[in-house]
Amino acid sequence: MKEVIATKNAPGAVGPYVQATKLNNLVLCSGQLGIDVATGKMPETVEEQAHCSMKNMGAILAEAGSDYSKVLKTTSFLADMNDFAKVNEIYKSYFGTEFPARSCVQVAKLPLGGLVEVECIAYA
Repeated sequence: MKEVIATKNAPGAVGPYVQATKLNNLVLCSGQLGIDVATGKMPETVEEQAHCSMKNMGAILAEAGSDYSKVLKTTSFLADMNDFAKVNEIYKSYFGTEFPARSCVQVAKLPLGGLVEVECIAYA
């Protein structure tokens, strides 16, 4: 049976969706904007937003009984592909030496004026 995953350690959804869903051992994490959960605000720089996005995803994974080492696939959305190298350095610091499969695309616009958003599929 599908289980809704929710934690106060990551920002709540900004629309009609949930932070994540889990079916058996499969965890599908919704896209996480770079909102600082402590302030509820979006930091100004892409680097700060990338860290917040990854931390938010990590908090949701933890709530689902998972972690970064169990991530199978991510999708990164960037407002500007010129930020790819900056975001890439931050992104890889969360995964150690075994990286998941990934897609990274530039989008026309992200919710709340975000600069980066990351979603994932993991197992628990």
